[in-house]
Amino acid sequence: MTADTPDEPEKSLFEAPPMGEQERMVEAILFASAEPVSVAEMASRMPQGCDPAEALQHLRRRYEGRGVRLQRVGDKWAFRTAPDLGFLLQKESVETRKLSRAAIETLAIIAYHQPVTRAEIEEIRGVSVSRGTIDLLMELDWIRLGRRRMTPGRPVTFVVTERFLDHFGLESARDLPGLKELRAAGLLDSRPPPGKSGDEDEEEEEGNDGQPDMFGEDGAQGAEDEWNES
Repeated sequence: MTADTPDEPEKSLFEAPPMGEQERMVEAILFASAEPVSVAEMASRMPQGCDPAEALQHLRRRYEGRGVRLQRVGDKWAFRTAPDLGFLLQKESVETRKLSRAAIETLAIIAYHQPVTRAEIEEIRGVSVSRGTIDLLMELDWIRLGRRRMTPGRPVTFVVTERFLDHFGLESARDLPGLKELRAAGLLDSRPPPGKSGDEDEEEEEGNDGQPDMFGEDGAQGAEDEWNES
């Protein structure tokens, strides 16, 4: 008698589609979605055994140099117009306002110092932060609440959102320009910060003329008129 041969591993009833087909699936999901999509969301839509993470890498290389590119936004992915072709789509039909100086400064502090508490924002700015400023940035979905600090009172912190990263074409907050880059671009000047005196509401509603315009005119595209901060 011959010895029994070990059983061969059973093949899956549903084998994963070829990688080329998986790329097409990922491409279809991303094009059909109005918002960035995570790898987990893609995997839940694709057949069993698919590897959307690998398909994304193949797809990203395939779109290099094209009119649209595959871009990571936080832990999600989306198709975005190539930066050098953005001028083709700049046809505005909605009148918008610049963010106030207070909103720009608050947004910049949160982006560069996150997670940061309201008290820390006020300490950096040198003036109190109006509730309307925080409400506006949260309404735009550019900031959100982070974890509470393990300090007396357990104050909440603020961090920027994936919508903020997507709006400014960043993969993560680490991609924000550094101090030298901002100065080289002429976005920082030697003008002293506004003083602590004066009516708070008047200061909050000032424009951002003469201030760093990191999140200014272009950054406010799509934002609604700022709420009354009184």
